Amino acid sequence: MSEYPRWWPEGVVYQVYPRSFADGNGDGTGDIAGIRARLGHLHRLGVDAIWVTPWYPSPLNDGGYDVADYRDIDPRFGTLAEAEQLIEEAHEWGLKVIVDLVPNHTSADHAWFQEAIAAPPGHPSRQRYHIRSGTGVDGSEPPCDWKSVFGGPAWERLDDGEWYLHLFDASQPDLNWENAEVRAEFCAVFQFWLDRGVDGFRVDVAHGLVKDPTFPDMAEDSQLLENSRQPNHPFWDRDGVHEIIREWRAVLDACGRDVMMVAEAWVHSSRLPLYLRPDEYHQSFNFDFLECEWDPTLMRAVVDGAIGAAESVHSTPTWAFSNHDVVRHATRYGLPPNTNWRRWLHDGPHDVLDAALGLRRARAAALLLLALPGSAYVYQGEELGLPEVWDLPPEVLDDPAWERSGHAVKGRDGCRVPLPWTPDGPSFGFGSSDPWLPQPAAFAELAASVQDGVVGSTLELYRSALRLRSTELVGVGALAWLDLRDDVLAFRRGDIACVINYGADPLDLPAGEVLVHSGSGSTPLAHELHADEAAWVRLTT
Repeated sequence: MSEYPRWWPEGVVYQVYPRSFADGNGDGTGDIAGIRARLGHLHRLGVDAIWVTPWYPSPLNDGGYDVADYRDIDPRFGTLAEAEQLIEEAHEWGLKVIVDLVPNHTSADHAWFQEAIAAPPGHPSRQRYHIRSGTGVDGSEPPCDWKSVFGGPAWERLDDGEWYLHLFDASQPDLNWENAEVRAEFCAVFQFWLDRGVDGFRVDVAHGLVKDPTFPDMAEDSQLLENSRQPNHPFWDRDGVHEIIREWRAVLDACGRDVMMVAEAWVHSSRLPLYLRPDEYHQSFNFDFLECEWDPTLMRAVVDGAIGAAESVHSTPTWAFSNHDVVRHATRYGLPPNTNWRRWLHDGPHDVLDAALGLRRARAAALLLLALPGSAYVYQGEELGLPEVWDLPPEVLDDPAWERSGHAVKGRDGCRVPLPWTPDGPSFGFGSSDPWLPQPAAFAELAASVQDGVVGSTLELYRSALRLRSTELVGVGALAWLDLRDDVLAFRRGDIACVINYGADPLDLPAGEVLVHSGSGSTPLAHELHADEAAWVRLTT
């Protein structure tokens, strides 16, 4: 285990989706130059680190999660030298840098896959992937009935008649992690980015590397990424993944400084501690928290479960409400209870959305997120109160889920719309030309410059909470629940209480100084919480 000071157990990480954060060269696509130009915004916001989603060379068939080269930068985003400059400049601002790695699959454009498909059946290059003969009399049927997460079969046939596995898009062939060359390559990739000064890694589909070598047929409804919590699943959360994780952890522990790994592991809560053992991941995302309904009883149970799971293996919990794969929570919280928000994007009914309610709850949720012990992850634009752009026209949709589902699933583009920095210009300050995805007119009033310095704005709410978190909550330790009312979630850490009113009736806050209030607007901080509001109070008793 590392003996170096740890920054991440209570750190706040800001997720940057480069395509949509800021456009520095005016071509409509976000880039490294744009990130560098906005480091001051992130420093002033008060976060500790940035997580940059894949910036590698890619055909962008899956928003960069189809990697063609793990040791370079896509020219649309910049150069490797610019990435190194970003890491250096972020450190000068006091910001750590986490990069995204995608080990489950490569792009079909990756040199390894191009070599494999050019080689004859049986060639060693094909052993880096899952390339197999088909079934049926003439091999014209896939090796098994597995389905792609993005829709359709998970097998694609090559011109020579063999089939390759892709649990995601057909342009993303799955790597074979039983292959020693694959395992050695990714240890080298970790080392490559450590040598360039990164402080951590977010690992994509962390639970999906190892496959059942017998490739059994299975029921369709048990194959989805979000339903991957059944025991002994043929391709999700198999025990063999932990040997691989331990190899990566050894590389990080040997680097001579404080670095970390966080897993994207959609697994049952009872299995999550296995990924957080002292020689595996430092942290894992808490999807039960992200998916929890707006309900105090459910939320309390999720928080207790996450803290208990992390503590059982001497780790720390993580908390996040949004990311690049899910509907923004300012919209989710404006939908009726138990709405399938992934389906709602396409199927509606859209008139049930209460956008004002969603934003009010999202502001309250920010205070919950930042008060909990452990580390918090903030998705870009969350600090502006951005909603999901659910009404993007079909002709601009970029997510492969749209086409592979036969236009039945709208996909994730609505949370990836470029950020508004100013209320004017062709892209609200994102860049100097039209952005790669259109922004709604409502983004103008949510722009960062419009909210800057405005008491009660969502941006200033985040800044205040992050500032108070760093001075009042970091290092305080465990939480203790407060029983105020059945429809209220409340806890204290030290002498600071976090109170969220989920009910319809107003609530008098405990005696003390109100430090920050999610619903106060431009008025003095109130000692009363209305419905769907939250506050932090320095208790007098």
